[in-house]
Amino acid sequence: MAILFDSDINWETCLQFGTRQFFKEKQCIYQQGTMGEGFYYIQKGLVKVTTKTTNGKERMLNIAIPGQLLGIQAMDRKPHFTTATAVNDTVLYYFSCEHFQKLINYQPLILHMVIRTVIHKMHILADKIYLDTFTPEQQLSVILLNICYEFKNYEVPLSQQELTKCTGLTRITIYKILKQWKENEIIEVHGKKIIINNPDELKKIKG
Repeated sequence: MAILFDSDINWETCLQFGTRQFFKEKQCIYQQGTMGEGFYYIQKGLVKVTTKTTNGKERMLNIAIPGQLLGIQAMDRKPHFTTATAVNDTVLYYFSCEHFQKLINYQPLILHMVIRTVIHKMHILADKIYLDTFTPEQQLSVILLNICYEFKNYEVPLSQQELTKCTGLTRITIYKILKQWKENEIIEVHGKKIIINNPDELKKIKG
């Protein structure tokens, strides 16, 4: 598993403060517009984060993977401005606002991680403004860079099939983009893992 910036946090010991929840493939975890009362830690599985545009069209913002936090931007008990859906069978730990206070007393480093996560989610929402005009190659670069932001390394634990399910891009489109990036030595693909060798080049593609 990739390592979070706050690598000193042992999340396995922190899970005692949360509630284990299981979501089946395609099951909604929380819906845009519903009230937020806490956040989730992803232990297993993949989660697609989307939002709706003013004309009602669904737009994917991010793919959340094991080790990441989810729904944390609604910790102020205000409505979620995104929808989270399980891409495959997923195990989450839910931390209510009350649990969060106990959690940061137990592990103060988590507060810094939460602040950085919230700031990052705001950047993702800002990028949404431009996603409608992005090419498939730019969209894929944004998604991979969003995943990598919270991690020390540039290993993305996703297969081509999972990227297809999450992004809505066709399997052929994903294959052609990744093939071109491999030839340009931007990435390597090893089974269910994409290794980004040249993140600066990926940022150039994003524009």
